[in-house]
Order: sequence, then C-alpha cells, then structure tokens
Amino acid sequence: MAVTASRFGSLLLTLLALACSRPKASASTTPDSGAARIAPTAAVSRDTSPAARGDSLARLRADSARIQGHAGAPLWIIEVSDFQCPFCRQWHESVYPTVVKEYVQSGKARLAYINFPLPSHAYSRPAAELAMCAAAQGKFWPMHDSLFSTQGRWEHGDLAVFDSLGRDVGLNEAQLRACLDRHQMQPLVQADYDRAVDAGVGATPTFIIGSTRINGAQPLEEFRKAVDAELAKASKGAK
Repeated sequence: MAVTASRFGSLLLTLLALACSRPKASASTTPDSGAARIAPTAAVSRDTSPAARGDSLARLRADSARIQGHAGAPLWIIEVSDFQCPFCRQWHESVYPTVVKEYVQSGKARLAYINFPLPSHAYSRPAAELAMCAAAQGKFWPMHDSLFSTQGRWEHGDLAVFDSLGRDVGLNEAQLRACLDRHQMQPLVQADYDRAVDAGVGATPTFIIGSTRINGAQPLEEFRKAVDAELAKASKGAK
C-alpha cells in the first residue's frame, strides 16, 4: 500500500517522539556510527598523586562494570542513554530484558552503557554519577535497573531516593558518599558525553549495533533485525 506524504510525515513525527533530544550539535561534529568508536574507555588522569591514581583506578573499575556479556562475543551493542529520559525508561522496560536474554546471555553480543545526560534533564547527570559510583563497586547494572524503575520518584528533584537506592543494591554507603561528594565519576560521565557527541549522537536512546544505528525506543523487532543482520555480517567476516 502506498504511503502518502502526509502519512509519512505523521510516521516520522511518531518515530522522532520516541527519543529525548539535545540542542543541535555544532557544525564541527562528525557523525560516525561504528560501535568501536564509542565503546567504553575510562578517562584516566595524568596526575600521579595517590588520590588521582585512586580516582583513575575507580574509574577503570566503573568503566569495566558497565559492560555485560562474554569478552569473546562477536558484536557490540552500545546503548547511549539518559537515566531521566522517559523513552530510555520505556526501552528498558519493554525491550532491554529480551535483548539481554537473547543476545547477551547467549554469548552473541556484548552490551555497554554510555552516559548521555541531556542538559534539559536537571537530574540526569547526578543519576549518571550515581550509576558510575555504583559501577566502581561492581553494581552498575543493579543501579541502572533501579534508576529507571524509580525515575518517577526522583525526576522532580527528590534526590534522597538516591541514598535508598544505594542501600537497596548493597553498596558500601561510606564509599558511595565519598564518590558522590568528590564527583569522582564526573570525568568519566563527561568523557562518555563528549565521545557520543563526536560520534554524531543527538538524542536518547541511541543504539549503535556494529555499524548500524537505531535512534529512539524502537520496538523489539527492530532490534532483532539489526542485531541479526550485524551478526550475519560478523559471521561472514570471520570465515
């Protein structure tokens, strides 16, 4: 059946509404859809003082903890997300569990989370720092789940919820408080954001699956098609 111009426009608006957007990037931004360009890499300080070395080691632990899946998996799935974005929460609730079960736990793909706290979301950056502080204690994914499931409680500024989330996921509270008070993970969060901008990301959620990019909280079938196609390409390349 033919799609009229007006109907196509309506469809496009619907798809665009599935993402939270940041202000337009400057003309110098160079889009690059490759997952390797945006895969996690910790921001390591050049400062050699004991405190700076401790911060760098904590960021390295956090960087590793926000990756799940077998190291030998042939495909990266990069999730560029904002904990305060309602469409990111929607994807987490409706698609994420199946993607993890079918592709990550099966050894077909590795999933990594990249922080992209939008300036329009006042509490997304504190949430990102909380998640990465939890990651430094090996608890990124439990905190990731808790932040999305409680988004409606803290998105209007009730950040006392963050303290309860730390207890709920079993964090050392003194270490968590020190990490947050010192903004220990801020360089890692900012490095995530900058790398995503350099890769041409402008909205959340954005997914980079091998060389394929998916914008917005698209349905599960869209992810299956993209992941299966990239796995097929990886399989051909390995032969």
